[in-house]
Amino acid sequence: MTAYLDNSATTRPGPEVKALANELLESGWYNPSALYKPAMDIQKRMERTREICLKAAGAEGCRIIFTSGGTESDNLAILGAMKARRKPGEVLMSSVEHPAVFACSEELVRMGHQVREIPARKDGTADLEALERMVKADTALIAVMQVNNETGAVEPLEEIAGIRNRKCPDAAIHVDGVQGFLRVPIRFRHTGIQSYALSAHKIHGLKGTGALILQPGYAVKSLLFGGGQEGNLRSGTENTLGILAMGAATEAWQTADSTRIRKLKVRLWESLKKQIPEASVNGPDPENGAPHILNVAFEPVRSQTMLFALEGDGIYVSAGSACASRKQKISPVLKAMQIDPARADCSLRFSLSRETSEEEIDYAAERAAFHYHQLKKYTRR
Repeated sequence: MTAYLDNSATTRPGPEVKALANELLESGWYNPSALYKPAMDIQKRMERTREICLKAAGAEGCRIIFTSGGTESDNLAILGAMKARRKPGEVLMSSVEHPAVFACSEELVRMGHQVREIPARKDGTADLEALERMVKADTALIAVMQVNNETGAVEPLEEIAGIRNRKCPDAAIHVDGVQGFLRVPIRFRHTGIQSYALSAHKIHGLKGTGALILQPGYAVKSLLFGGGQEGNLRSGTENTLGILAMGAATEAWQTADSTRIRKLKVRLWESLKKQIPEASVNGPDPENGAPHILNVAFEPVRSQTMLFALEGDGIYVSAGSACASRKQKISPVLKAMQIDPARADCSLRFSLSRETSEEEIDYAAERAAFHYHQLKKYTRR
């Protein structure tokens, strides 16, 4: 059988998305900027998608800008916000951020801003005591992800916003919600953050589609120039198929059993631990953190060795972020968490979705145990 447990990298488009794709490719392919009725009907459906996504994020009444995905949303939120400032400022980024956030650092420095990293605690969340010491009057932006894409650690956004409110109330907070949207509750307006990025293909939508939610009146300047679509913040003909599919996927996820995925994650960990007593978790306890991500160290078997062994059985997992796994030998996230390099080099990420089955979980645990006990015999000591 096949067990796909790399849903943090991407998810399979859901049945509602496939049905919508067939419909739109046949009869809904019009440019929503045109003035005739079929095009205006598509435009109305796009506006409906805005409402669906805003409501799901607790952001009713806010702005939502459709983008090409999480990376563009993060870039627009960070670079666009700092571009709108009249004077240089400081940007604080948690040390476990996704490359879509970290890679903005060099450009920020070229723009004249200062960038500093917020250290991580051993559970993978930002060190709030360090953040309290770091923020100062000229702190302009704090970037923290809602859910870490490798460990499932959930950032205490309300506590971070509280520190901002006390120490630098004029600073903005950007949250990369790519791994959190729909899987971990977010109350955008209540929390007091200024921007929130999400991606469709992580929730059974289509690749090439994402969104950035902005508080009303929050100043961000465009990084793209052209026809002025999306309130002049994201020029370019709208990806109507991807946008409407994101709305359909959001509605479908909200009807799913929100506790089922966590139960499967706990089942996976308990089965692994029973069969492999040496296994250990990187990040939060499986009962806590995000419901869909489990990062496990299989010392002394190296992650790539175990990954390829599992692939031979039709089990697909990851050794880290899909955006950086081919570039880094050791996960920078695990390094930032001060995890021993030898342990980090033996770690795999299992990530689940609303389509994951008990059969996949049990099969993956059984085969991982089989390969572990075979492979550890040949590991150098």
